[in-house]
Amino acid sequence: MAVFKGAGVALITPMNDDETVNYDKLEEIINEQIDGGTDAIIIVGTTGEGSTLSMDEHRNTIKMAVQFTKGRIPVIAGTGSNDTKAAIQLTQEAEEDGADGALIVTPYYNKATQAGLIRHYSMIADSTKLPIIMYNVPGRTGTTIQPETAAELIRTKGNIVGIKDATGNLAMTSSLMYLTDGKCDLYSGEDGLVVPIMSVGGIGVISVVSNVMPREMHDVCALYLEGKVKESAALQLHLLPMVDALFCEVNPIPVKVMMNMMGKNVGPLRAPLFGLTPEHEALCRKTLEDYKLI
Repeated sequence: MAVFKGAGVALITPMNDDETVNYDKLEEIINEQIDGGTDAIIIVGTTGEGSTLSMDEHRNTIKMAVQFTKGRIPVIAGTGSNDTKAAIQLTQEAEEDGADGALIVTPYYNKATQAGLIRHYSMIADSTKLPIIMYNVPGRTGTTIQPETAAELIRTKGNIVGIKDATGNLAMTSSLMYLTDGKCDLYSGEDGLVVPIMSVGGIGVISVVSNVMPREMHDVCALYLEGKVKESAALQLHLLPMVDALFCEVNPIPVKVMMNMMGKNVGPLRAPLFGLTPEHEALCRKTLEDYKLI
C-alpha cells in the first residue's frame, strides 16, 4: 500500500529572525495544510532547507512535525545525505520519532555511480523498516538514478517502494514504470508535470505549489484519480503561472518570499540562500495578486 496518494506538500521550514526553526509557526502551517486538503506532509526536504539544518535541528523538526500532524495524514521525512552513514542515522531517528516514510535524495556532490547508488540505498533500506521513496533530481545533485537502477532497488528491497521524479524526462519515467510493471509508487517532483506523470502511472505529487495553494494541487491529483482527466488537466494548466513564479529562482527562495507576502510570516531563508531580485519579487507579487492570494 502506498505511503500516500495525491498531493504531498514539500513543506517549507519556518524560521525566526535569527534563522532558528520556528516551531510555533510550523504547527500553524501544518494545520493550514491539513485544512486545505493536503494528503501528506513532507518535512525537511529540499524546500524545507534540510541541507542547512544541523543534525539535531533536522531530527527535532521531524519529531515536532509528527507531533503536530497527530496522525491525521502521513509524515514523510527527508533523510537523504551525501554521506550514507548520516542518511542511515537520520532515517533511523525519523523512524524512532514516528515518521510514516522517508524521502531520500541521491547523494549530492559525490556523484555516485549506479553501483554506488544501489549500495547506498540498499544500506539505508536494510537499516530501517520505514517505506522509502527515492528522490531523483539530477539538476540539483548531479546524479541520476537510471531506470534500471531504480527497478533493481524496488525489486530487491521490499521497503523501497517508490520514487519522486524530478528529471523532467518522461521517456525515462515511462521506462521505469515499464521495468517495474507499474509496481512503483511514482510521484511527480515537478509541479508543472503532475498530469503527464500520472498518465504513465503516477499516484501524486510532492509539491512546492501546495505551500501556497494546497486545495488546488490536491484537486489536480484527486480529479485525475477519479478519472476526471480533462478537469485535472485544466486545473494543472491554470496553475502554470504560479509554478513559473515559484521557480523563477532556486527553490525555496520564491516560495518563502511569497508566503511572507501572503502574511504567513514564515521568516527568513537560511544562508547561503537569500531573497529575490527586485524583478522576480515584482513577478511573485503580481502572481499572488493574479490568483487573489493577496
